Amino acid sequence: MDKFTAQHSSPSHYRVLTLKRSFKKAVMVLADIIALPFALWSGYALRLADWWPEAYLFQAVWLFILMPFVGVLLFMKLGLYRAVVRFMGAQAIFAVTKGVAILAILLWAASELLTIQAFPRSVPVIFALVALVYVGGSRLLVRSYYHWLLKHYLERRNVLVYGAGGSGVQLTTALSSGAEYFPVGFLDDDKTLWGGTVNGYIVYNPARLSDLIDDYKITHILLALPEITHAKRKLILERIAEFPVHVKTMPSMPEIISGESLDSLREIEIEDLLGRDEVPPDDGLLQESITDKVVLVSGAGGSIGSEICRQAIRANPSVLVLYEMNEYSLYKIEQELIELLAKEEVDLLIFPVLGSVLDKVRISKVIRRFSVNTIYHAAAYKHVPMVEHNIFEGITNNALGTKTIAESARDNKVERFVLISTDKAVRPTNIMGASKRLAELILQDLAVRSNGTIFSMVRFGNVLGSSGSVVPLFRKQIESGGPVTVTHPEITRFFMTIPEAASLVIQAGSMASGGDVFVLDMGLPVKITELAERMIKLMGAEVRSDSSSGGIELIYNGLRPGEKLYEELLIGDNVSGTSHKKILRAEEDYLAHDYLQSLLDQLVFSMDNGDTLKTRNILQQIVSDYTPSTHLVDWLQDSKNIEM
Repeated sequence: MDKFTAQHSSPSHYRVLTLKRSFKKAVMVLADIIALPFALWSGYALRLADWWPEAYLFQAVWLFILMPFVGVLLFMKLGLYRAVVRFMGAQAIFAVTKGVAILAILLWAASELLTIQAFPRSVPVIFALVALVYVGGSRLLVRSYYHWLLKHYLERRNVLVYGAGGSGVQLTTALSSGAEYFPVGFLDDDKTLWGGTVNGYIVYNPARLSDLIDDYKITHILLALPEITHAKRKLILERIAEFPVHVKTMPSMPEIISGESLDSLREIEIEDLLGRDEVPPDDGLLQESITDKVVLVSGAGGSIGSEICRQAIRANPSVLVLYEMNEYSLYKIEQELIELLAKEEVDLLIFPVLGSVLDKVRISKVIRRFSVNTIYHAAAYKHVPMVEHNIFEGITNNALGTKTIAESARDNKVERFVLISTDKAVRPTNIMGASKRLAELILQDLAVRSNGTIFSMVRFGNVLGSSGSVVPLFRKQIESGGPVTVTHPEITRFFMTIPEAASLVIQAGSMASGGDVFVLDMGLPVKITELAERMIKLMGAEVRSDSSSGGIELIYNGLRPGEKLYEELLIGDNVSGTSHKKILRAEEDYLAHDYLQSLLDQLVFSMDNGDTLKTRNILQQIVSDYTPSTHLVDWLQDSKNIEM
């Protein structure tokens, strides 16, 4: 039955719901052709208190003939037949009122032109009032009948809308005419609204949620709170998570402003669960390193690199150079940025450049060709298990690649160089983290010996929406019925949105004076098990408590190679604040240049000779707090294994 599903055996009602738009329009035109002369007759009958004032009607016969055709043409001009009756509101009623008022004036003018003697002056006024009832009332009657059919003959999910404000009103209006959800009422924290009605729906105390779910068989709660803070949203979600309902939310206010449909409901995002409110950026810091400057972003097609590009555009650089090794990723971000330029009406030159950060000749030529002022170095291999099995490539790309592009920046007098680092560089247990800490040490060494370029690095944890994020994986597993896989019951992670991370990276880079290690305030760590359980509940499912019960099962499949339970952001305790409350400055030790260079030479030599065990040992010497995972130690000690 198409998208409509009948609850009862009602083919006639179903046919009414699925009539073609053109047929419905023809019916309304026919109804008006009948209603308008009938309204004129009613005007005479009510004025003269006579059901059939024959003498009067005979003289006005031309008015009865012309009225329906003039009326239909006028209503067409006013757009009344373009209005969808089931969505009919104040605007359509105003059009009807305007139309019958004009018809009343035309009726009086026609009586004068046709010199009708027996024409009471009050007839046009009575006609207008009656026509308003007939024309407007018929549409309201059809609208009510349509909604009655939707309520009684379509299988729709009963929902409560959380938020009885303007957004909630618009959402219930849109849903009332849809085929998927049936609004039962509102929930709202405003005590003054409890027990009252908004848009025809009762507003309930959220404390009554349990009873409402049982009484009305509620399956979904829809959040209509686009403007509240993440902290407030988190409190509401924690309250709702205790009940067996599926929670969806309206788009945020920025999404609505950018053109997102108000009733395009989406699943709860992890930022809603974290309750983390972003601090407004400092425009001065955003512009310091970008405005009117030539900016190069390495790894421009990646999660962080691409977002830095988006935000850089809004800060008006003179030129933006996209440096990327992956052709498809470079193509995608270039096309997206071209569209963004048109939307933001920004006049900016964008140059997509294919190349590797290991190619010193290539990167140096690019820096000189465009006279680059600022470099954001986001290119890196970041997937822990993948890098753990590709040791040489991980070290080469993450550490030696950083050395190559940073030295090129120094040699070519680039003003600022900002390295995107990671919390996994702190007391690392994997090659990825150790290689990123090595990159930091290389940059710290260059900062000491550089008089021109300001080198800095920004360290932060997991970003939401990046490739490999657990959130889309959890959602996919929940939608397919489970199980949901978590590595360990006690594992925790820091989380931050990609836009916030990129914004803070740009601002931190502008604060740097040379060799700075900036640490972003990630808030409190999140326990992944609790995150998974809350997502399951908010998507309308239950967490399976034992093997015999229903619901979605949580499975712990063990830590992956190189993964640790808890991530850290600081190596030591020596940390100070900055002018931005979300950006901290860490004071951390670095290695003497000669000692570092000697170990780097040994590291490169061992990799050239394919000696994985020696490479690991030298990396441990450089990054003194690097503790390889047991898995990697066993793997390296097995002489049959050769790193690819």
